[in-house]
Amino acid sequence: MDKFKAFRINEVDKKTVSAFAEMTLAELDPGEVVIRVAYSGVNYKDALAATGAGKVIRRYPCVGGIDLSGTVVESSDARFVKGDAVIATSYDIGVAHHGGYAEYARVPADWVVPMPKGLNLFEAMALGTAGYTAALGVVRMQANGLAPANGPVIVTGASGGVGSIAVDILAGLGYHVVALTGKEGETEYLKGLGAKEVKLRQSLDLAKVRPLDKAVWAGAVDNLGGDVLAWIASGMLQGGTIASIGLAASPTLNTTVLPFILRGASLLGIDSGYTPMALRRQVWQHLATDMKPKHLAGMTRTIAFENLPGVFDDFIKGKAKGRLVVDLAA
Repeated sequence: MDKFKAFRINEVDKKTVSAFAEMTLAELDPGEVVIRVAYSGVNYKDALAATGAGKVIRRYPCVGGIDLSGTVVESSDARFVKGDAVIATSYDIGVAHHGGYAEYARVPADWVVPMPKGLNLFEAMALGTAGYTAALGVVRMQANGLAPANGPVIVTGASGGVGSIAVDILAGLGYHVVALTGKEGETEYLKGLGAKEVKLRQSLDLAKVRPLDKAVWAGAVDNLGGDVLAWIASGMLQGGTIASIGLAASPTLNTTVLPFILRGASLLGIDSGYTPMALRRQVWQHLATDMKPKHLAGMTRTIAFENLPGVFDDFIKGKAKGRLVVDLAA
């Protein structure tokens, strides 16, 4: 194998330019494990990187794709041998280290997760960073005391990748899930994933969020930030817990300390990028067993590698739904 296909992000005249290119293994970044990539995924972060809409790339050129699953073809680390099915997400992959949008990847062994029993290469990328982040949020919330008997859990940005999987996971664990979405047409989709109720973001009065509102939520998975997160915080039940995952609406948070000191609410920051490996493997194990979404196939569509450039715009404009898998093995 001399050359292989890659989708590379570059900077020309201070503008981001992304295009397919031919590469060799010698051009890949250092690492102990060489992987024949089977699948990657498309996340909001990937769209920001590939289009330059967000300043997430930390070096040029860089092969995009913060997720990948595939089969080990070479390894100088005893933990992995040729033929192993593996997952690699997060760390610097796709932003400062050549990522999953290539037929081959080389990554440090410390970034590689063995495929847990119960998942295959395709399912691992149907989950990808979005699924991992959703599950990490649920694991952290449950460690903080969240349980189905405590009360309802709201998921914001519910029709997106993280939101869809969070709704499915929580419903599967027995929670009363309320899905918050700005897309009126996605009500049946969200109920199909297990949401008991669907709220429209347009129905919220965010002009003046009270410091403390009626106590409603035992938990929340928030993908939006901004005024929606402030509204959620004001409505937490005693001892409630919020997993802050995204900033699709705004990184700014205008709130007070009252929900946290009078109701004992907790705001948990969910960083999927640099999770310690022991916890990372634990979360993937949950995703292969008790937290494996029941409707993963229904929320996932697959595209050929060659069609990758055409999908980023939907993510930037907030039109993407569920999960999108890139098939590099076809």
